[in-house]
Amino acid sequence: MRVFTVLGPAHSGKSTLVQALSRLDGQDISFTVSNVVKLHSFSYLDDPWCAIDVDGGSDSLAYVGPALALSDAAVIIVPPDPNAAELCAPYLRLVEEAGIPCFLFLNRMDAPNERIRDIVAALQTYCRHSIALRQVPLRENDQIVGAVDLISERAWKYQENHPSALIELPNAAQNREQEARADLLETLSDFDDHLLEQLIEDKRPPTKEVYEIAAQVLQNHQLISAYLGSALHGNGLTRLMKALRHEAPEYSVAADRDAAEPQALAITGFADIKKHIGKITVLRGLGDGVTTQTPLGGDSIGSLTELDAKTPVQRVEAGQIALAVKSDHLRPGQVYDPQSGHPLPDWATSHPAGIRQRVSPAHDRDDVRLSNALSRLAEIDPGLHLSQDETTGQAVLGCQGPQHLRRITEKLAKDFGIEITAEPVATAYRETISKAVETQYRHRKQSGGAGQFADVVIAIEPTPRGTGFAFSETVKGGAVPKNYIPSVATGAGEALARGPEGYPVVDVKVTLKDGKHHNVDSSDYAFRTAGKAAVREAMSQARPVTLQPVMRAEMHLPSKFVGDMVPTISGLHGQILGFENNPDAAGWDIFNSLLPAGAQDELHRALASASRGTGWVEFSFDHYEELR
Repeated sequence: MRVFTVLGPAHSGKSTLVQALSRLDGQDISFTVSNVVKLHSFSYLDDPWCAIDVDGGSDSLAYVGPALALSDAAVIIVPPDPNAAELCAPYLRLVEEAGIPCFLFLNRMDAPNERIRDIVAALQTYCRHSIALRQVPLRENDQIVGAVDLISERAWKYQENHPSALIELPNAAQNREQEARADLLETLSDFDDHLLEQLIEDKRPPTKEVYEIAAQVLQNHQLISAYLGSALHGNGLTRLMKALRHEAPEYSVAADRDAAEPQALAITGFADIKKHIGKITVLRGLGDGVTTQTPLGGDSIGSLTELDAKTPVQRVEAGQIALAVKSDHLRPGQVYDPQSGHPLPDWATSHPAGIRQRVSPAHDRDDVRLSNALSRLAEIDPGLHLSQDETTGQAVLGCQGPQHLRRITEKLAKDFGIEITAEPVATAYRETISKAVETQYRHRKQSGGAGQFADVVIAIEPTPRGTGFAFSETVKGGAVPKNYIPSVATGAGEALARGPEGYPVVDVKVTLKDGKHHNVDSSDYAFRTAGKAAVREAMSQARPVTLQPVMRAEMHLPSKFVGDMVPTISGLHGQILGFENNPDAAGWDIFNSLLPAGAQDELHRALASASRGTGWVEFSFDHYEELR
């Protein structure tokens, strides 16, 4: 079985294409993962195939890496508009990072908005590898009615929902065909010396040889091939499927690309939780394959089925796709050997969370159930990042975007019966002081029995940003016995946990300078209480100020959108540090800035709007500064 992933912007025709391809020849068996990914198993010319259809848009981008890890090749659907090139940029970047052979399918050729050459040129902006146009359109009255294959030089006329008809190449198209063929051969000759010699000597290279070179350079991911068609009308599908059949590599190439160990038996791409069934994991066999008796990742597999989740299979051969049912120990995005699992390469992992929401159950009785449900979802959702709010202890969901959060909310309600409420994560403000203060505090309590006594003199002073809390003592003459000094430090630390404004206090030094004790009534508790009260009293006199966290924001976005983000950063009271071309991704820039933490969500929204959903940002804490 060979596997390919179909990618592209939302509403570009991915699902239409996959469904049309799967109906070309043979029965289609499908499986849906979280309403984001749909796998289709079908046959074409008696060979087994699996197509992975991933939803478009940034909210679903986390599933692309695992899909590519399972695949032998990728097909990117391109809308017939040069302005859509940047929408394809995240997918072009991912396939190049993955090193996976890639085909472009220029869709809706029955109604293109621009010239094919302009569309390819716009896409080339985001590719380090050359894009080789393998077909040119046939036109009648400014309408595209067919295509010419540039290697075989055969002309095909489209027929509605039927295979294209072979026709004689019209005279009007011959010059354009010869020009485009010369460009293709010149591009291919960069990778084959013999072809280059033939072109220099004005010899016509054999068609079979050119096809072999084209297949070789595509399998080595040295260029990207582009084809024309219309998925809705069934045009160009047979040519695309034949290209996949003859040029997509065998499964062993995918195994090597995913850095699988020699003893690896399977790679897991996705997992889902189905009501009344439980956890289902999509896996692909490697090496010697997998059976229900084979240990995988240190435990046995419950059962194996085809993609219909009903038909049992006893063995998953190398290259085949199957479902592992009731195998809760298997996690998606892993390469498994009999004893353990190893994560996929970095290119297969998701971007950082786009939005963070603090969630709680709508009904208190669901508190424990929600915690368990979120842990299970975090295991199967590659884009979900689960953490805990440092102030309230509530669960924090890091999601890829609003649609992703909506999917999680719906799945919690449908499959776990839990309703939640969500709200933005509060900014983690801090407090500090702006002047030094010295104060004395005496703790005395007598209520029968042993009393409590402790007297301390403390000095509190501000320290440079980032130094945290420091404690020292300069007590002389044993005024405060040494065994009680740690208790004073503990009390001071407790007082700084919550300042006058209700936030933790940082960048403060407390010095115990003097004090008094009682031989009977003094104790660790008494000195801890005195230290705590003394620091609280001093804080109120030391001109406390509120500090806001400042984050370093590293934005990744297509270069054409950088200018739109400059006024956005200024408007959010941020500081621009600079931007530069990304050396590893054609057409992309890295934009660095400093930004108040309270503006993170606003930056996410602005970046999504400005970059048409293609950019993302990575935040890291930089420093605290006074809130003005």
